[in-house]
Amino acid sequence: MLVQLQYLRAIAALMVVYFHAILQLAKVNPAVDATAFVYGETGVDIFFVLSGLVMWLTTSGRAMSPMDFARRRINRIVPLYWLATLFSAVVALAAPSLLKSTVFDLPHLIASLFFLPWANAADPSTITPVVVPGWTLNYEMMFYLVFALLLPLQEIRRIPAMFAVFAVILIGCRLLPETSATRFYGEPIILEFLAGVVLGWLYGQKLLLSNRWAWAALALGFAFLFINEALMRPESRFYAWGIPAIFIVYGAVSIDFSRLPFIGSLNYLGDCSYSIYITHAFTLAFLRVAADRLPIGILKQPVLFVILALVLSSIGGAIIHEITTPRRKVAVASRPPA
Repeated sequence: MLVQLQYLRAIAALMVVYFHAILQLAKVNPAVDATAFVYGETGVDIFFVLSGLVMWLTTSGRAMSPMDFARRRINRIVPLYWLATLFSAVVALAAPSLLKSTVFDLPHLIASLFFLPWANAADPSTITPVVVPGWTLNYEMMFYLVFALLLPLQEIRRIPAMFAVFAVILIGCRLLPETSATRFYGEPIILEFLAGVVLGWLYGQKLLLSNRWAWAALALGFAFLFINEALMRPESRFYAWGIPAIFIVYGAVSIDFSRLPFIGSLNYLGDCSYSIYITHAFTLAFLRVAADRLPIGILKQPVLFVILALVLSSIGGAIIHEITTPRRKVAVASRPPA
């Protein structure tokens, strides 16, 4: 695995944790107005571009059947997500006051387990699963399905075919009667996966930026991601947030990280990024309940709360990662071989 992709995974996961920690502040300490510090939602856009790139890199030049691909993705995604979903459902049923964004609803639970878009019973205006951050996995699974079905094609035909399939999905969702599925899959955010696939193809063809331009793309990508998140609403995220995410990923894969110091902790957090992403909601809920019910006023201090959220979410995600992921040696690279 490219070490820079691990770094980006870690950064994206921590961005999302920070974003949700800031949102929790309003519940922990209503006197604090943290709206000016609400950033990090765009970590999802980095994840989506990364996902497209990684799927291309891990299948390009290899004989892999759709079933083999699907089995690997299911083994990677489903066990932890199902555990988290079932745990949330049990908590929502047994102690509903602990979870603010989830109520027990059997159809919603079944839809969540099978990655189907479904209106959240706690807030019917949103299409989110029982574990709310899992809405991104509904998109991921749709992308994996499309990607798997196109694997039998010659490699040179896959990207054009993927363009066609995504165009049909987006147009079809606009033309069909409105349902939760058409509303959900009709969002152009799905094109971020396609952008990542194209970046994977560029990487495989060694069509990379020079080192100077790569660093510039990386810096500009993060700068505009920060600016656009403040100025542009999520409805415009594909171009306002997606394009900077593309710059970030393309810049990162173009840089020769073998000449830079290896950051072991960030690489490890990248390995744990999926576990951090799925479990951080429980960490934040724990901190919110602790701040509300325990005589520990210091937990209501905004800076400390956010720092604790980042640290404890990382530790919790790492523990879950170690429990659920077999230990294996991973070769670290930074550029394609010359």
